[in-house]
Amino acid sequence: MSNAAKAGKLAGKVVAITGATRGIGRGIAEAYLAEGAKVAISGRSEVKGRQAIEELDAGDNAYFIAGDVTKQADVEAFIDKTVERYGTIDILVNNAGGSSGFNPVVDLSDEAWNEALNWMLNATFWGTRRALRHMIPKKWGRIINISSVEGRQANKIAVSHYITNKHAINGFTKAVAFENGPIGITCNAILAGAVETDLMMTVGPKVAETHGISYEEYKVEYAKNAAIKRLNTVGEVAAMAVLLASEEGGGITGAMLDVNGGTSI
Repeated sequence: MSNAAKAGKLAGKVVAITGATRGIGRGIAEAYLAEGAKVAISGRSEVKGRQAIEELDAGDNAYFIAGDVTKQADVEAFIDKTVERYGTIDILVNNAGGSSGFNPVVDLSDEAWNEALNWMLNATFWGTRRALRHMIPKKWGRIINISSVEGRQANKIAVSHYITNKHAINGFTKAVAFENGPIGITCNAILAGAVETDLMMTVGPKVAETHGISYEEYKVEYAKNAAIKRLNTVGEVAAMAVLLASEEGGGITGAMLDVNGGTSI
């Protein structure tokens, strides 16, 4: 990509994306930059952050801010530093999220439960609340929450903490949309299917083990359950994120948008 900003659907808009050095967040960052936005990305690793900025090759239009979304202060600092860097925030993508310590409910630890709560639902709340303080005065904003097909169903064992938080994010999305729709701010959730990101390659084998299958078998099962008979791609999720962030997406709010290849049919 050229260092010069490209004119596009998001020209002049300022975006903050959590957990965006790799995977879905990174794909959304690339798509937004291609549409002319200025993009701040967050992540835990300074090394991965610097590498991401170098690879994005977007000059001053891309900026990395280190932080851990399981910590309220880091999430709020991410929003504040984005505004300090670019003067405002127009679009927030709450992308970061995950879980660990996979076990059936009877054996699920408090640590795993609380980590998931902070990593997903609380991080989404903290970031959204902070961003709204900048969006409300100018009566324009786009909030996009990356949820999951697991937010539509509960048909897998040992991931109750993940399933619960994704369902909760969907409810929070509707509440934010209802409160802020009259003033020009939309809030939507993308319910992504299985996408083989770095996180999935780390977490997937652990989840597969709880099912007594290999990671490859785990991926095959996901593909078999999809109408398209394959995993989704980062680009497919990013394309939806572009629409929701654009002026043309202004009529969509409070929606749970499936990008899961028909897994939830």
